[in-house]
Amino acid sequence: SLTLLDTNLPTEAETEFRSFIAKRLTKGALFEGMGNVASVDLSIPECKVGCYYCLLKQNLLETPILESDINAAEYVVCFLGGSEKEDTFRLELDKYIQSLKLNLDVEQKTLETYVNPYLRSWFENSICPIQRVVQLFQEKLAFLLHAALSYTPVEVKNADERTEKDINRFLAAASLQGLVQEGTMTSLCIAMTEEQHKSMIIDCSGPQPQLHNAGSNRFCEDWMHAFVNGAEGGNPFLFRQILENFKLKAIQDINNLKRFIRQAEMNHYALFKCYMFLKNCGSGDILLKIVKVEHAEMPEARNVVTVLEEFMRETAVA
Repeated sequence: SLTLLDTNLPTEAETEFRSFIAKRLTKGALFEGMGNVASVDLSIPECKVGCYYCLLKQNLLETPILESDINAAEYVVCFLGGSEKEDTFRLELDKYIQSLKLNLDVEQKTLETYVNPYLRSWFENSICPIQRVVQLFQEKLAFLLHAALSYTPVEVKNADERTEKDINRFLAAASLQGLVQEGTMTSLCIAMTEEQHKSMIIDCSGPQPQLHNAGSNRFCEDWMHAFVNGAEGGNPFLFRQILENFKLKAIQDINNLKRFIRQAEMNHYALFKCYMFLKNCGSGDILLKIVKVEHAEMPEARNVVTVLEEFMRETAVA
């Protein structure tokens, strides 16, 4: 049975929606802490809406497990949006739900003073950070994209709590974490952290953020324009899709370069293809760092990377 704790849906739509969730529960389609996204037909507003829903169980880790706890309370938290595009933010919403659970366990705040305001701010806190960062940085977003791709350490100074969280979320969302090998990511983070002079500092004391020790390249500048042009529509889901396409293109370029390097181990013409690819892709500085770390234990590939580094340095000097 379902007991309604709080909703801002009209009564008729709430009844329809309760039936939808009940069917999902009956099918056993909900797993604790793992959100799902689906379309729901509601008579109000008489269209399909996107629904994120997640099962939340009471945390019993810090309390003795009694016989009465076997049927501990379970909650289904649901967020309704305009379409199924909420799926692009599913991981953010999962984290948002887990934060609710942790705060409830630690502080035991009441439904009225904590839970309701927290749940009602889900869109502002989980969906809009990328959009706010784009609007704040504008053309300077290219430097933020470059820092995210190159794993450059970033220090945020003189920013309010929300702005600092937004910037850190954007950097995490724009990085290739989970898309490149874990060892590669760790080695890059260590290498970039050791080069302290390359840490990027963002000073938010003025109306526009000021950046120090910032780097960029043509690839990031091109994608910056895609974000800035998309800002006219003001659709946060569009920004997330642009960000995913940005990362997809970066991964495609990395894979192409690695393929060229394998060919170049035995073919000098392929070495030239590697060089031309790095020169023309717009992100050769970052790609070289990534493949250098990944091929550190492969002598032949490492030799190819060393030659490419020399070529790129000579080109930069010329």
